[in-house]
Amino acid sequence: MYRQGDVLIVPVEAIPEKLEPIDRENGRVVLAHGEVTGHAHAIKAEGAALFRDPKLMAVFMRVSGDAPVALEHDDHDTIMIPPGKYRVVRQREYAPEAIRNVAD
Repeated sequence: MYRQGDVLIVPVEAIPEKLEPIDRENGRVVLAHGEVTGHAHAIKAEGAALFRDPKLMAVFMRVSGDAPVALEHDDHDTIMIPPGKYRVVRQREYAPEAIRNVAD
């Protein structure tokens, strides 16, 4: 598993079929946007792609090629993600008003 701030990347055996591709933003694959600073958890490498399962409200990532890709964020150390299939999970927290994503 890999963690960068409020984003957890979990290896999976397979990615479900018939998912919706998530478009790149300014040439980057964006795993999560920071609510506090506006910085994003993003991968610039062409080998990464994101997919959404609208039924499960889940996000999956495929990293193809032979080399790891860099997951970057302005407030965290860069981590290298090796080729493979992953589920991308946002950390959540409880507040009396609602369960919400952690602000990063």
